[in-house]
Amino acid sequence: MSAEASGPAAPAAPAAPSLEAPKPSGLEPGPAAYGLKPLTPNSKYVKLNVGGSLHYTTLRTLTGQDTMLKAMFSGRVEVLTDAGGWVLIDRSGRHFGTILNYLRDGSVPLPESTRELGELLGEARYYLVQGLIEDCQLALQQKRETLSPLCLIPTVTSPREEQQLLASTSKPVVKLLHNRSNNKYSYTSTSDDNLLKNIELFDKLALRFHGRLLFLKDVLGDEICCWSFYGQGRKIAEVCCTSIVYATEKKQTKVEFPEARIFEETLNILIYETPRGPDPALLEATGGVAGAGGAGRGEDEENREHRVRRIHVRRHITHDERPHGQQIVFKD
Repeated sequence: MSAEASGPAAPAAPAAPSLEAPKPSGLEPGPAAYGLKPLTPNSKYVKLNVGGSLHYTTLRTLTGQDTMLKAMFSGRVEVLTDAGGWVLIDRSGRHFGTILNYLRDGSVPLPESTRELGELLGEARYYLVQGLIEDCQLALQQKRETLSPLCLIPTVTSPREEQQLLASTSKPVVKLLHNRSNNKYSYTSTSDDNLLKNIELFDKLALRFHGRLLFLKDVLGDEICCWSFYGQGRKIAEVCCTSIVYATEKKQTKVEFPEARIFEETLNILIYETPRGPDPALLEATGGVAGAGGAGRGEDEENREHRVRRIHVRRHITHDERPHGQQIVFKD
């Protein structure tokens, strides 16, 4: 017979607890699934919280260029992290992605807006990203040049200022004197319109020749509307656009618009662009003061320098003889 006792069966041993960590119940895996850890000296990856904007990058990107970020993550500056291992940077995170992309690639597309470009420049200066600073400064300078006016037209406010302007430039000069209040008589019906046409022509010429000629406006002279043309610091020609008309019982001031003559004199002073002096052949062809034709042949050089072409457009005196119904014109 068997000597073994038949007792009740021993209870089964409890199952060993599982070593596998439970998976999170959310839709996305938590940070532990990616192996993210708080920043340590041996970390290859860094989590950045820049003003609430979260970024995930590598130490190689942050330390590849000599910037403030390299100083932070190379051990020279203490870096603070929160409980989740995020490095906190107290700056706006709006342009930090652009900063990171520049550190990765060495170049980035810059914003079109001048305001955003200025904001990016401020962030690049804070992080000491020198290459991006230079790119932003160059882009801002190009925008300023694009938006700058085509030409600047100084306004003469005194005879001394006029002399200084003429002496300070090597360009030929076109000056328009216009001052409607200089007149003590009534204007003819077309005078106001012609005065505006002279001013409009001045603006058109300034836009067309702004790189080659200096244009001045004068509102202090004695004339009402008068053009002056200068070459190499001296007056070459003058076109006066006003005249006095004597009617039967009153005097009137008339303003003319000699467009063709003004344009011709503007082209004439282009000869004086070069510092070496005008070409005598060109001066002769355009009727310049130094031309060799006509009475100018016998003048000495000093007299030529001080000679000015003064053109008074249709300056005349008109007497209205009502009994005969005729007008007699006496020219100056």
